[in-house]
Amino acid sequence: MQIESGRKLYSLKESYHITYLAFYSMPDLKNARKQGHISHQFFERIMLAVTEVNGCLICSYAHTKMALEAGMSPVEIQNMLSGEMSNVPAEELTAIMFAQHYAETRGNPSFIAWEQLVEVYGKLKALGILGSIRIIMLGNAYGIPWSSFFNRFKGKQDKRCRLSYELSMILSSILFVPLALINVLLKRVISKKRSDAYS
Repeated sequence: MQIESGRKLYSLKESYHITYLAFYSMPDLKNARKQGHISHQFFERIMLAVTEVNGCLICSYAHTKMALEAGMSPVEIQNMLSGEMSNVPAEELTAIMFAQHYAETRGNPSFIAWEQLVEVYGKLKALGILGSIRIIMLGNAYGIPWSSFFNRFKGKQDKRCRLSYELSMILSSILFVPLALINVLLKRVISKKRSDAYS
């Protein structure tokens, strides 16, 4: 189902895994933001860094708007969407580079890269950063085929997408989202029961 032109699109199997991980990491992201570890601008820089790697036009458009609303300059946003990180604050650079690495490895970062993230930011903030990355990976995985499908009628579809790919991803997203959510909830319930049994 993948097109070999440019960045490879995500397979159905990868898309389900991305969906599951995004739901699994949502509480970590929520907790990190509640504790003030991830500002609105920091969050948007992560969104832009991952979107630049994956090449999702609709996500680029949406997060450009959100980044502007968060107070980022047009120059920084444009640079980030071009893969240029010179405007990224020094204290966020490790996270942004990890976000790019995560996207470039299709959600399979090296353990050394993860350890470095934890060492620089601490476990709570690192998990929040990971949650942010996984959320935009979910947006990219489905944003590309959804936007390509609708843009197809305007003659502006993503060159990587075939109609069969777009339709299979659209239909799978309707199925995968509730399935992944149920899977995550069951895993959390089972994990809690196990931890309660040993407490």
